[in-house]
Amino acid sequence: MGTYVNPGNQAFAEIDDNDYVDKTSLISLINKTIGKKNKLTCISRPRRFGKSWAAKMLTAYYDCSCDSHKLFDHKHIARTKGYQDYLNKLNVICLDVSGFISEAKRLKKSLDIVPVWIVDAIQDEIPKKIKGKTPNDRLLSFVEATGKQFVFIIDEWDAMIREAKDEPDAQEAYLNLLRGWFKNSNFTPKAVAAAYMTGILPIKKDGSQSAISDFKEYSILHPSQFAKFTGFLESEVKHICRKYKMPFEEVKSWYDGYELTGQTSIYNPYSVMNAMEKKACESFWGKTSATEGLTDYIKMDFEGLQETVANLIAGSEAEVNTNAFQNDLERFGSKDDVLTLLIHLGYLTYNAERKTVKIPNEEVRLEFKNFLAQDDVGKHWMRLIKRSNKILKDAIAGKGSEVAKALQEIREEQYAPQYYNNEQSLRAIIKYAFLSALAKYVKIEEIPSGKGIADVIFIPTALAKLPAMVVELKWNKTAGGAIEQIKKKKYVSVLKPFEGNIILCGINYDAITGEHTCEIERT
Repeated sequence: MGTYVNPGNQAFAEIDDNDYVDKTSLISLINKTIGKKNKLTCISRPRRFGKSWAAKMLTAYYDCSCDSHKLFDHKHIARTKGYQDYLNKLNVICLDVSGFISEAKRLKKSLDIVPVWIVDAIQDEIPKKIKGKTPNDRLLSFVEATGKQFVFIIDEWDAMIREAKDEPDAQEAYLNLLRGWFKNSNFTPKAVAAAYMTGILPIKKDGSQSAISDFKEYSILHPSQFAKFTGFLESEVKHICRKYKMPFEEVKSWYDGYELTGQTSIYNPYSVMNAMEKKACESFWGKTSATEGLTDYIKMDFEGLQETVANLIAGSEAEVNTNAFQNDLERFGSKDDVLTLLIHLGYLTYNAERKTVKIPNEEVRLEFKNFLAQDDVGKHWMRLIKRSNKILKDAIAGKGSEVAKALQEIREEQYAPQYYNNEQSLRAIIKYAFLSALAKYVKIEEIPSGKGIADVIFIPTALAKLPAMVVELKWNKTAGGAIEQIKKKKYVSVLKPFEGNIILCGINYDAITGEHTCEIERT
């Protein structure tokens, strides 16, 4: 067994313990592509979502230099049609590109050495008796000698794209290497049975990565049949929690929330298992070179990006157009580009039906808070979020004077007096005041109800178990008058399912005294 050519099954055997979550059915999807036109598969996922474990599993299954029956005979894959067809019957080339890059950086070498090292590493493991003028010739000769084609398994394929962004020659040399394997009419059909590549970023849309343009791609935006192999499913996490005697609901709030088509609950495997081992839920995210630049992107504040981030932290969703993103870490021209990058990095989850993003769980929310806490602008938004949490609690508790006091503070921070001059200004303050409500309520403005149009209505989500709320705004009148208008015009009629659990909130601003007042009743 070698390190890169037919490395055996030891790497998978080491992780195949009592904690292993069986994802071997993934193998059946790759089996269906072997020797077919669609035999090249590229999977892009956020970091720490089990990409490397999948690579080890596939290597152990296909590698002809070992016998992996004991590893797979009791797994899900053994119950699928064609289980035995390719079990230990193909040559394997298994590469972790990030490992070569780390070594080059350790030795302070230019990254254009990486493709050379990859070729040399593979050649070193081809028997000396195999001859050929070029590396590909030798690989072809090896296929002829063994009667078995190669399955290429490449982990972190995009590491060179991300890490060598300032070394175009290194990128080109790397892409030429891939081109020689997967876009070569003299080599690919004869030598390649299948390829499975994983990374964080999808293939670039501008054609500069044409070396891998023939790959069938499954990104986190559109994972298709690979969705259930992206992370842990809820049923799997429940089983793990029972085993470790951890509270499932707490684990769910910390690590659930990734929405993929066909799978509404996907968990980050790395974080879940760390929580089990430590017997505590906390953030295990940590920083990487790919995420350290996010603060810079957010500081650019494309089209009010920071306000959007603050709304996301408060629990709301944001619309996003993912189509323009160029699938790199360099070219950003809009808020949508940054939000799309955050989806690929796992900081946001994407709902393909609504075309919206949100922060998936408490672990990631904490990371966003850390981002915003790093500069004065971010701290401003964090103050708004913290204050909004208190305003919502005070409104539900009927503390009108506390709500009015908080509105006064927000007005003084957000508006110069000359610009705070009509009810629309007051409406803008309400947006910031009830920022946190967006996590638990559906907010509807100017909704026809009863005999008029209510200013703002908050309808609680099914899981929130909170009262509904009607907010009426007045300018140079009285908060009590706002309450009376809600009653007189029967604004609550649109909230019949919440009868007996509705908050009436009247808010007034007196331009002469410069004071806000708030009255709250509960029906």
